[in-house]
Amino acid sequence: MRNQASAPVKRPSLPGPNDTLRRILPNGITVLARENWSAPSVVVEGYLLSGNLDEPVEIPGLASFTVAMLSRGTKNRSFAEINEIIEGVGASVGFSPDRQITNFSTKSLAEDLDLVLDILADELRAPAFPAEYVERVRGVRYTALAERENDTRQMAGRTFRELMFGDHPLGRDMLGTRESLAAIDRDRLAEFYEAFYRPSGMIITVVGAIHAEDAVQKIEAAFGDWQGERPARAELGPIATWDGVRKRHVVMPEKTQSDFVIGWPGMRRLDPDFDPARLANTVLGVFGMMGRLGANVRERQGMAYYAFSRLSGDREPGTWVAIAGVNPANVKRAQRAMLDEVKHLQDEIVPEAELEDCKHYLTGSLPLQLETNDGVASLLVDIEWHNLGLDYLERYTEIIQSLTAEEVQRVARKYLDTSSYVLALAGPNGR
Repeated sequence: MRNQASAPVKRPSLPGPNDTLRRILPNGITVLARENWSAPSVVVEGYLLSGNLDEPVEIPGLASFTVAMLSRGTKNRSFAEINEIIEGVGASVGFSPDRQITNFSTKSLAEDLDLVLDILADELRAPAFPAEYVERVRGVRYTALAERENDTRQMAGRTFRELMFGDHPLGRDMLGTRESLAAIDRDRLAEFYEAFYRPSGMIITVVGAIHAEDAVQKIEAAFGDWQGERPARAELGPIATWDGVRKRHVVMPEKTQSDFVIGWPGMRRLDPDFDPARLANTVLGVFGMMGRLGANVRERQGMAYYAFSRLSGDREPGTWVAIAGVNPANVKRAQRAMLDEVKHLQDEIVPEAELEDCKHYLTGSLPLQLETNDGVASLLVDIEWHNLGLDYLERYTEIIQSLTAEEVQRVARKYLDTSSYVLALAGPNGR
């Protein structure tokens, strides 16, 4: 007979102030720690305040190039040594660039957390930018540029951002250009790193099989003696407005598919309109068959390989877009059909049953994200970044359920102007 398993530790299903420890270290790092003893692993996730909004206008791509170099060797370990250590314990350490921040994450067994944190701290605090790997990363990024230029969906997305933001900092190309990549050398990377990689404002979240107080202590041991304030980031100016349709067609004659983006300026994450807009976007076109765009433009009319809408919002204003991939012969018809669905959202109140289905989608997807340490850590980082409060997840269902069909209609009318928008198309000539 098998030994009876011990009863699982009972904990709230939603992370909140009662089971999430929040501590600010003397050097300005905010640490969030939450215990989960259901598996022997620990996830660390967070960000540092350095992104492509910090790079010189004349060198787009410098910030993301710097991020790519963090794991290519430090002043204490070579690239090969780092990989050998990480792979030896089956762990992972990764970085990714963003407009305002540099994201980082680790995953390991609890017993290997000290080792993994030592690697993470070494890569964040003492990158060496070895010349050999500068050239290798440059080659990889040249390849990424070439792949983007051959991809209709990526080109439509990039062109949309250029049209939407123009010379505004939010329009900068995170990947860079061939000219800017060629200008990046070890000295420029080191200079950018020294200017913007500082601990002040960092967020580090630890979730998994570790006592919360122990997690905070380990973060403080790895990062507590790191000092320095990054320079203040200039306020982003307003996004230029326009009347009518601002459009561009990137002609790619050899392609058999066209991709397009129709979009509008959005709002910041903390804007009061964001939650009703999120519900409106769910009605309009969440990925899959639930949204109206997929149901009508793709399924009913058969004009698109895919069709959906997306709402984004950060500390800076985001965008609200409708995206589709179509046969080139269906470009204009599909665009018209998608704008018709937007107009329908503006003109007619969403039926109660459809609205409730969309609310259930938004609230029902949350528990799925909370099933993993990675999902919990990601949510906690997002909550802290946007100053939503540790009780946000406890309030989330009520927030969504309180939204009305009238609010959905109001934000659709406010932000989705069917006579004034940006249209970016990539593909062959079509009708």
